[in-house]
Parts: sequence; C-alpha cells; structure tokens
Amino acid sequence: MDDSDMRSKPSGSGGASNPNEQVVRIVVENQPRGGGILSRFFQMIFVFSILLNIILLSSSVSEINTGEAPIEKHHSGDRGAKNKIAIFNVSTTIMPPFTERLLKEIDQAIEDDDVKGAIVVVDSPGGLVADSHQIYNRLTKLSKVKPVYVSMKRIAASGGYYIAMGAGKEGRIYAEPTTWTGSIGVIIPHYNMVELAEKVGLKSEPLTTGEFKDSLSSFKEISPRDREVWNGILDDAYQRFLDVIASGRPNMDRKKIESVATGRIFTATQAKEEGLIDEIAYLEKVIEDLQKKLGLSKVNVIEYAYPPTLADVLLGSARAKSELSILNDLLNSPSPRAFYLMGRQQ
Repeated sequence: MDDSDMRSKPSGSGGASNPNEQVVRIVVENQPRGGGILSRFFQMIFVFSILLNIILLSSSVSEINTGEAPIEKHHSGDRGAKNKIAIFNVSTTIMPPFTERLLKEIDQAIEDDDVKGAIVVVDSPGGLVADSHQIYNRLTKLSKVKPVYVSMKRIAASGGYYIAMGAGKEGRIYAEPTTWTGSIGVIIPHYNMVELAEKVGLKSEPLTTGEFKDSLSSFKEISPRDREVWNGILDDAYQRFLDVIASGRPNMDRKKIESVATGRIFTATQAKEEGLIDEIAYLEKVIEDLQKKLGLSKVNVIEYAYPPTLADVLLGSARAKSELSILNDLLNSPSPRAFYLMGRQQ
C-alpha cells in the first residue's frame, strides 16, 4: 500500500472543503520480502545451536552415568522383607553395552549379603562369543555362593542357552511352554562378492604383511588354508560351548550333548525330553521354587535398573542406535566376529 493522505470531512451536506479541517497522514511501510526470510533463517540457526549444545551436554552426562551402579526395583513378593531374590533380565542380543551393565548387576548381587539367590530371565537369540562367555563366567562365580535358577521366555537360543549354563550343577532351568531354545553352535558371518565385483569391474588389492591378513575378505575365494585356520577357530568356540553344557547339565554325557549341538532349535517340550531344561513353567513358579529352596517365608524379589541419563530424558530413543542397527553393523563388519547366535539376523 502506497503512502496516502486521508482527509476527515465534517458530517453533513455539501462537498466544499472546510479550511479548518485537520489533515491526518497515515504512513504504511511495507517490509521487504527478503527481510522475513532472513529473520526466520537466523532464528533457525539459533535454535539449532541450542539443540547442538544440549546434545553435546547430554552426551557428556551419558558417558559419566555409565559408571553408576545399578539401582534396585521391587518386582514382587514382600517389599519390606530383608531377604532378597535378584532377577537379571537378559532380553536383548548379547553384546555391548548390555554386557557391561549385566556384569555390574551380577557383581552387586554377589556383594549384597541380603541377596540369597538369583534368577536369570532369558529372552535372547544369543550374541557375541566373548560376551556370552563373560556373562557365563560371572554367573558361575555367583552360583558358587548363591543358588541361581534360569527362566526362559520366548527364546533362549545359542548364547542365550550358553549363559543359562552359569546356573551350574545345582541350578535349575525352566522354560515357558512356548519357548524356543537350543541352536547350539557358532557362526562367523561371511559374504562372497567375487562374482559381483567381476561384473562391476571392481578389484580388491589390499597391501598385507602376511598370508592370512586379509583372510575372509569378501572379494576373494576362501582358500583351503583359510578354511583350515577358521575351522580351527570355530571348533575351539564350539568345543567350549560343549564343555559349558557338560558342566551345567551333568545328566547329559558328551555323546548326548553332541547329538543336540547341531544348531537346531528345540521347543520347550523337546528340550525337556532331550535334557536341555528341567521343567516347563512360568517365572512365578521359578520364584516360588527358589524361595522354597532357600527356606524363606518372606522374600523381596528385586530386579536391577539404571537411572536414565540426561540424553535419555531429552532425546529418548532418537539419540541411540537401535539394537538391530548395532547388530547389523557387527554382522556386516569387515572384521571377522564369532557369534553364539541363532540363524542370521537381517
């Protein structure tokens, strides 16, 4: 709208102008169109800088909080009872950072004199060989001083079954009626891309210092010598798995263990028939049986948790990689990794 003069006219008839009339001048200024866009741009930059600082701060707090001890949460039973049964929830793929947190929980249960026994609740397809053995080793330490029972839920396969052996000879293993377990074996993911590379004209020419430095490269065939080396590594992990079962399931001889250690999955009914588990029951029955074994009339059943970090509160799940994404990174990593893992996770 252009600048304009607006004159107020007196009421009444006649069109002659009044020499005493007042002139009112209204000026309307149009803002340049570019000014609004530029202003919004700087506002966006300002908001972005604030969010960036929040992310950096929350990341720092998150790193600090990883060193905190787990906190106790009441699960069931008598909240006021002094004697406790601890529950460890293994409801993820067995890999960092879950491993470190679970190890802290087990250590806390070992050191807490009020914890009289523990139950490992497994709902996992397995995971890394090293992590599975670390957890098994720590549970074995616990089972030497306090009874440990295992409650399998939807799936307790491969590394999930491996850690269950940490309950030891005196422990008992329960599975729900619909549980899948077993999948005893080792897998090292590998992809042969030789033909694909030839089609697109891609060549891999790594500079190495030894014959096996680029072993299991996706861009070359596995040689007989490569297979010999990696078969030895696989067999070492496989035999360790069998040894762990022999230690945790004294009712099964070596021949029996080898007959079920083919990588196949067992239902709860089949697992009980094969001697892989002791009983088909839900967690409530496992708690009841352990309480009876401990001879406790009242018990406070607890589980462990970690206080949420600032990052958890501000950014929630958007900040962290999903478990599936991390697992895919591990599976597709150029570095060979051995897994006690059920099948191939896509």
